[in-house]
Amino acid sequence: MRRTHMSNSEPGRTQEQFPCSAPARKILPIAALSVILALTALSAGCMTAPGGADAASVSPLNGTVTKVEVIHFTAPSQCYSCVVLGDYAEETVKTHFPEELGSGKVIFDHIDIADPGKKEIVERYGATGSSLWLGTYDDQGGFYKEEDTRVWYRLNDKPGFMQYLNALIEMRLAGDFSQ
Repeated sequence: MRRTHMSNSEPGRTQEQFPCSAPARKILPIAALSVILALTALSAGCMTAPGGADAASVSPLNGTVTKVEVIHFTAPSQCYSCVVLGDYAEETVKTHFPEELGSGKVIFDHIDIADPGKKEIVERYGATGSSLWLGTYDDQGGFYKEEDTRVWYRLNDKPGFMQYLNALIEMRLAGDFSQ
């Protein structure tokens, strides 16, 4: 065994016996800081109240709700999840709101964002890809649009998806924007 340094307290070590070289010791603080920042960013989403930080506790509309549109915007090429989202949303509306669909109080549609004939509605909602939007209209001419991203997390649970969307549409019909 080769020794390069002798002392009374410990045997000496050569440079190749140290597990961390000088450049690696400089990277360690940067890596630790990166992990801390990543954990902070990930936990930031858990700090908001259910319904999101921007959930309106007071109706953004001035009048009585007259109509709720549920629109599944699609892109020209859809992935499997995008198709499932649209199918579940359509089934939810047809199952739970048949009378409202017949009267026009609830409207459901699949709209391709690339369809030139649908440009006005795509621009009104601001849809840029596959998404589910609710548009609520009141008797004063008011319009409130919202993209619901929470539905994406329910695609593996069809009954849960349908229950969630049903409750959300009922809330909007009642003028409730609390979540």
